[in-house]
Amino acid sequence: MGKKIGFPLLSLFLAFRSYEMVKGLLIDSSTGLTVFESAILAFLLFVFLTGVFAFPGFVFAASRLLPDAYFRIRNPKLLKRIYGLLGVDVFKRMLLFAYWGKEKYRKKYFDGRQSEFGHLGAFILISFVSFLLLEKGHTLIFLMISVVNIIGNFYPILLQRVHRIRIQRITGTITF
Repeated sequence: MGKKIGFPLLSLFLAFRSYEMVKGLLIDSSTGLTVFESAILAFLLFVFLTGVFAFPGFVFAASRLLPDAYFRIRNPKLLKRIYGLLGVDVFKRMLLFAYWGKEKYRKKYFDGRQSEFGHLGAFILISFVSFLLLEKGHTLIFLMISVVNIIGNFYPILLQRVHRIRIQRITGTITF
């Protein structure tokens, strides 16, 4: 089965499993989960909901759903300040060490739109779901999934946007 069929089907499967998991947690609003159970559920929800956006993004130009204006950096100084305050540079170094530092991956150029779109969609969806869970008393799951969502989706968005500053500076579409 080709990627153009398999990846969207995998995305639908993850969406369904996420729906079932969230539905179960919303019905059972008890907070009797252990720390370990909460951590497992938070991690699974993060992976499933991120996968809902990631897999279609591997085969379709989903970033075209957002207008070009979204991808233009309007306040690069503020963006760089937030990047520094949140320590996204440490995240970047970890990515370079674990994955992007390998020569075969560094040679792949991309403008980051697909990646940013996938992380943005997942960040918004996971944030929405996490607040639903918080409302039902799943405070620990909320806290855990929020931390993972910030590191796993928000930081990559900031990283892509800072990279776009460099790209726009090279192409002459940004000024300071």
